[in-house]
Amino acid sequence: MEQMQRYKGMGFAGCKFKVGGASAQEDAERVRAAREAVGDQFILLVDANQGYTREQAVEFARRVADQSIRWFEEPCRWFNDRRWMRDVRYMTGIAVAAGQSESTVAGVRDLIVDDAIDVCNFDSSWGGGPTVWRKIASLATAFGIEMGHHEEPQVSAHLLASIPHGTYVECFDPDRDPIFWNLFSNRPTFTDGMYAVPDKPGLGIELNTDYVERYCVEKRLTQK
Repeated sequence: MEQMQRYKGMGFAGCKFKVGGASAQEDAERVRAAREAVGDQFILLVDANQGYTREQAVEFARRVADQSIRWFEEPCRWFNDRRWMRDVRYMTGIAVAAGQSESTVAGVRDLIVDDAIDVCNFDSSWGGGPTVWRKIASLATAFGIEMGHHEEPQVSAHLLASIPHGTYVECFDPDRDPIFWNLFSNRPTFTDGMYAVPDKPGLGIELNTDYVERYCVEKRLTQK
């Protein structure tokens, strides 16, 4: 509960956390504890990382039906995930997110056409860059699918802000991803759940050279 309150205090709009590593009942109890810690206005999302069977995912979704879960990410195991995610959506009414495990437009197309998702979190850094991501965003809007982005907030902020059906910029706890929190000297702060998109050329990033220097393992000097 203290950890959830810390995230709220850091200016985040919400938190996505891991489920699928325990029983559906135990994971549901963790969700309830998180909701109690942060109140009704804080956004809660859960990610099973393909950890549940269909039956387990359905049980979990039903146990947290009153907890205002924004979406349930990759709820089912990979070998039948599209059909099972569709079933979880139809059987429980919970919104399902997936797409980060796809690397092509065709893969996301199949998720959408098979009614497997409500939110697509395709990763542009894994799947071909911003151009491919925006192609998928165009496909998604034709089917009423929202767009997220897997990690990489320094990239996703620009992409999500460029479309009308974007959702949330995703970042890790500073202990897990100190690079994002320290590498950029001009990183915007999170304030009241909002993150300002840098307006300088490219990604708008300015490197913190002191941080880079601190972790260099080798220096190469070019002689002319």
